[in-house]
Amino acid sequence: MTDDCPDMDEPRFDFGEKPVARGYEPNLDEVREDLGAILEAARAVTAENLWDLRTYKYNKIVFPQMSRWLPDDERDQLCFEFFRELERIEMLMAA
Repeated sequence: MTDDCPDMDEPRFDFGEKPVARGYEPNLDEVREDLGAILEAARAVTAENLWDLRTYKYNKIVFPQMSRWLPDDERDQLCFEFFRELERIEMLMAA
């Protein structure tokens, strides 16, 4: 066997630098669009058209998590508006 073709049964060690894996970064326009759709759906909730418990819990968890991708001031404003709507929805659900 030649030196330029090592035996595959021999252990090989790579001590070279490996490229740093890039983390996931979403498209912020898509994040804004998704958050806007959730917020509009929350605003559309009425006593006659309530979210079911599953939708309520899902949106309550997902909205703040998705908003973390946005700049702090934008995130804070959207979360403020969303949680104000959640309070209103909770009152409707309790009635």
